[in-house]
Amino acid sequence: MRISVFGLGYVGCVSAACLASMGHEVVGVDVNPAKVDLINDGHTPIVEERIGELVAQVAQEGMLRATTDAAGAVTDTELSLVCVGTPSAPNGSLSTTYLERVAEQIGRSLRPGHVVVFRSTMLPGTCAELLVPILELSSGLRAGMDFGVAVNPEFLREGTSVRDFFAPPKTVIGESDPVTGDVVAGLYEGLPGDVFRVPIAVAEMTKYVDNAFHALKIGFANEMGAICQALGLDSHHVMEVFLADRKLNISSAYLRPGFAFGGSCLPKDLRGLVYAARKADVSIPLLSHVLPANEAHLQRAFDLITAPGKRRIGMFGLSFKPGTDDLRESPLVELAERLLGKGYDLRIYDANVSLSRLVGVNRAYIAERLPHLGDVLGNSVEEVLDHAEVCVVGCADPPVLDALGRAGDRLIVDLVRIPDAEHHRGRKDYTGIGW
Repeated sequence: MRISVFGLGYVGCVSAACLASMGHEVVGVDVNPAKVDLINDGHTPIVEERIGELVAQVAQEGMLRATTDAAGAVTDTELSLVCVGTPSAPNGSLSTTYLERVAEQIGRSLRPGHVVVFRSTMLPGTCAELLVPILELSSGLRAGMDFGVAVNPEFLREGTSVRDFFAPPKTVIGESDPVTGDVVAGLYEGLPGDVFRVPIAVAEMTKYVDNAFHALKIGFANEMGAICQALGLDSHHVMEVFLADRKLNISSAYLRPGFAFGGSCLPKDLRGLVYAARKADVSIPLLSHVLPANEAHLQRAFDLITAPGKRRIGMFGLSFKPGTDDLRESPLVELAERLLGKGYDLRIYDANVSLSRLVGVNRAYIAERLPHLGDVLGNSVEEVLDHAEVCVVGCADPPVLDALGRAGDRLIVDLVRIPDAEHHRGRKDYTGIGW
């Protein structure tokens, strides 16, 4: 395929050279003539492992050249790959100046059948709401009909970007239409890793999720290192044990949006660790804000439930997680306490919770937090459903899911993502807490 790559920085230069090495005819486009001259002379404008040899090879073979002529590059190619920067503005917002400029340049030379692929990092909605209108206005053509648009985020780390290109962790293609998606997927044919064909906004968001989590992991590891050092421990020994757990720690466990966490361990142990760090005079702003973040998520659920202005609330689930009657620090108990405190008419059903069976610290906890639990605890799903104007789904027990099918026009606030949540999304009588 004949490809034009806009922007010859780290992402653009690596993408251009690697695609050329795979047999594509590539022309790089940049406003900086010095970069253009370097590429045409077989030299790289960036310092990166293996890139020097790769650029020299593909330039000599005639598979890669560079130009400052954007119009000519678009006219001579079938697909344009946009790799320009999106730096932060002074207020932290995303600067789309370069993206807008390139979209207009491409649009002026766009012909039917051309495919425009954005690799630049941009927030969800940027492509559809900003860049596509610029392309359509400057070209007089329609996206998804006359030309294709895709978002194809890169997952290249500086220092190993060539290796990462040829061995990606995944390939994500946000497509305007299936034909365009097929064209973009063809660019990476033969490379390892899963390929995800998704809506454009999902592809835009994917890169932010990845980078935010990477930053979170680094911050977490560094704060743990500071605590360990203050306590006289070697943090690397501690983290070796942590990393060995591939079931709960380095895995997909817990990485699903849902309701707030609770129970007898997580809140207590976080408080204990934060206290130990404070006592050792160690600043850990990240860990110190985990519990406040959890509290904010619980408040988010309360706001969703109370927003419609209905007074009769039915809550399904009370224990801190399915399959147990443990109510200690359950976020659902906290939620029930807030609703009752604000005067809402609440009924609760949890198949695992019976007031007569609660014993020990579990009974003591609920006696302190919800002393009138017996007055609001329903005997059946149907009893709570009949009472409710708003159904709060805090568990996914089969009888509860069956009852929701008979909820009629009652508002459903889903805290667990019921199995058919995707079917309900967008309906006025359904709200998911994070989807």
